[in-house]
Amino acid sequence: MTGGPLVVLVGPMGSGKSTVGALLAERLGAPYRDTDADIVAAQGREISEIFVDEGEPYFRQLEKAAVATAVAEHRGILALGGGAVLDEDTRALLAGQPVVYLSMDVEEAVRRVGLGAARPLLAVNPRRQWRELMEARRHLYTDVARVEVATDNRTPEEVAEAILDALELKDV
Repeated sequence: MTGGPLVVLVGPMGSGKSTVGALLAERLGAPYRDTDADIVAAQGREISEIFVDEGEPYFRQLEKAAVATAVAEHRGILALGGGAVLDEDTRALLAGQPVVYLSMDVEEAVRRVGLGAARPLLAVNPRRQWRELMEARRHLYTDVARVEVATDNRTPEEVAEAILDALELKDV
């Protein structure tokens, strides 16, 4: 494999990027990588701790570097953090890549993420904050994506199948 990742998954927290990414990797016999996991491994602490200790701008710098490295090096399934698309350079880097936007509505997000989860951007009034995040990010996800796959009321297996169909990757 050359030329970059087979599939890049973007979308809000809780959309299933990690779960679906691992399933796709298994189905395609390809390696799986998550840039949030890369950051946690490199920093030796959770993302929520980085937000609290260093602030969001510092985290976004780490995220930008992690995405650039992963897109350059990884030749399998790549899941990006929910806010990775906020960076203009990252969006430019994703141009031409097989990006899939995993979308969902707020009720599905609340069901999956929960109201007490350790999500630094959803600390107060999670429903309202999730809606605000999506209003700010939805157009960025759709701008970078080649395909949008709704995850509402679908199992991870059904989402993975929809991605394989949409990107015509069944015979890879």
